[in-house]
Order: sequence, then C-alpha cells, then structure tokens
Amino acid sequence: MWARLIAIVIKEALQLKRDRLTFAMMFGVPIMQLLLFGYAIDTDPRNLPTAVIAADDSQITRTVLSALANTGYMRFTHRPASEAEANALLQRGEVQFVVTIPSDFTRRLVRGERAQIAIDADATDPMAAANPLAAAQPAIMQALARDLVGPLAGLRARPDAVELVLQRRYNPEGKARLNIVPGLLAVILTMTMVMMTALAVTRERERGTMENLLAMPVRPIEVMIGKILPYVVIGSVQVAVILFVSRLLFDVAIEGSVALLALGTALFIIVNLAIGFTISTVTQNQLQAMQASIFILLPSILLSGFMFPFRGMPVWAQWLGETLPATHFMRLVRGLMLKGAGFGDVTGELLALLAILLIVTTVAVSRYKVTLD
Repeated sequence: MWARLIAIVIKEALQLKRDRLTFAMMFGVPIMQLLLFGYAIDTDPRNLPTAVIAADDSQITRTVLSALANTGYMRFTHRPASEAEANALLQRGEVQFVVTIPSDFTRRLVRGERAQIAIDADATDPMAAANPLAAAQPAIMQALARDLVGPLAGLRARPDAVELVLQRRYNPEGKARLNIVPGLLAVILTMTMVMMTALAVTRERERGTMENLLAMPVRPIEVMIGKILPYVVIGSVQVAVILFVSRLLFDVAIEGSVALLALGTALFIIVNLAIGFTISTVTQNQLQAMQASIFILLPSILLSGFMFPFRGMPVWAQWLGETLPATHFMRLVRGLMLKGAGFGDVTGELLALLAILLIVTTVAVSRYKVTLD
C-alpha cells in the first residue's frame, strides 16, 4: 500500500511541476492579497486634493486654512478663480473638497456675529468624505483659540463662533449603495467578460477543434474580432439588466447622458474581452485561463476604488490602479450616473480605455499562434 501511495504522490508532484501556472497561483494569489491589504488598502484616506476660494485675506483666514491642512486630510492643490471653476473641478473628480471663505468672514467674526465657512465635498464615496468633514470643526476652533485674544477672547467659549456649512454633493444622504451599485457594473463586467473570452481559444484546444480554426483562411485579428463580437451582445444585455435592477431596487438613476454611458460601457466591454482573449493565447487549458483571470479580477476589485477609496492608496498602488480598465470605467460610470458629468468631464477616461484597448489588442495579435506548437 505504501509503495502505491508514494507512487501516486510522486505522479501528482510531477504533474504540478509541469503545470507552472497553477504552481505559481498557489503562491502568487496569497502574496498579492497580503501586499494589497497590508500596504495598498487604507479606509481613512489623507492628503485629499482640495480647492480653496478665499475672498478674505486675513490672519484669521490663514489660521483656518492651516488648521484644515494640519488635520492631514486636506491638501490644497487648486485655487479656482470662481465658484463655477471650483464646481467643474469637483464634478471631474480632480478635487475631493472645495473650501469657500467669504469676504466678510473676519469682519463678522470680530463683530461677534456667526461667521460661516462652506465646504463642498464629493460624497460619491462616503467613506472618503466622512472623517475629513468630522475633523474640520474641532481643528478650526482649536487653531482660532490662539488668535482669539484680548477683546476677542470671549469668542473662545462660543462653539458656534464659526459655522461650517457642509454640503455633501452627489450623495447628500451618504448612502453607500449610490457608490457601490455603479461600481458593481464595472466589477461584474470585468469578471464575466474576461473569463468568457479567456476560455475561447483554450476551449478549442481541449475539444480538438483548434486544427479547424487554424485551417481557416483568417488572420489573427479576424479570429479575435470573431471571438469577441458574440460576447459584446451578452455584455450589453448584462448592462441593461444591471441598470434596470439598480433603478428598480436601489433607486440609482442615470443623471448624465445615456448615450455617453452606452459609449463608455461598450468600450469597456471590448477592452475586457480583448484582455480575456489575450489570456487565452498564453494559457494551455481552461483551468489555467480561469486562474490567470483572477490576476485581473482581484486587482480590479481592490485597486480600482470599488471597495476602498482610491486616493487612500499609496502612490505606487495608484499607478498600478491607473493601468486597470476598471479604474477608469468606474470613474466614468459614477460620474455619469451620480454627477451628471458631460463629455468633457469623462474624455480622459475614454481615452485611457482606448489606449488600453490598443495595447492589449497588439499583444493579443502578436501572441496568437497560427500553429499547434
């Protein structure tokens, strides 16, 4: 019995040694998860880009801005000249907050009247906006305690001496589903589209029909397009179902252009199908193709801003996330569904998806083999 058992163990070990992709997955996936969760994921993002409109140039105003910066949550990156410019920055997602200090701020504070500061927040991701807004008021009052001396010392005991007017844009109630549901569109399409076409060529090999495909007078790019087109229809049906259910059950409407959303979604579907086809050209069987798909799916969930704030990740993780089509599509779909973004607001994301498509297509065509070797 022991001899037979050892023989089976040796046989399995040799098969595992030959299947390098499966062997690499056993160590690659745990290491990837450890690195991503240990270094890249942060549910309390800091140094968030912030725009400032300060019509009052005084020492007290500078103290207020310093207090907000010292919380570690806000990093002043833009000085828009008007409220319209600031709103455009917020809608495009270039800034997370807009701090507005009116021209009569210091004068009202000195007179003992209630002085107001407005903070507009991009609340499409409630997790990213919650802590900075909660820390703003205590930080301002603590910093002003140093400036409120002499005749102004009495204002220290007034917690309402400075009133923060907080406006959570695009998601005023802070509902998590308004952020999650549009993001699910990107995750579901990534998972299904990549896996479907990742099995396309490997299925031909396992069924023994690859010879018939290679005998056909078609070019690699024609094979790729032919494999992809049927799944474009399937992906379109998936999108229609997801959007319908989102509206029916979660009351998530499309605030922007439906035509622009359709264009972006079609491009995203094609990109993922092209990635799946590329995977099928470098794997030998369907098991390897599914395993390789995980290396696309896992980062797409963790590094795209779906589950965790994108700006909360370190710079290297953000660079890695920028290479994922899900990151750009998630910004696009959230901008169109929640913010009512226009073509100019999502042009960068569309161009990024197009660039990824060109790169992936080039790799897929070059890797496609016209022989069985």
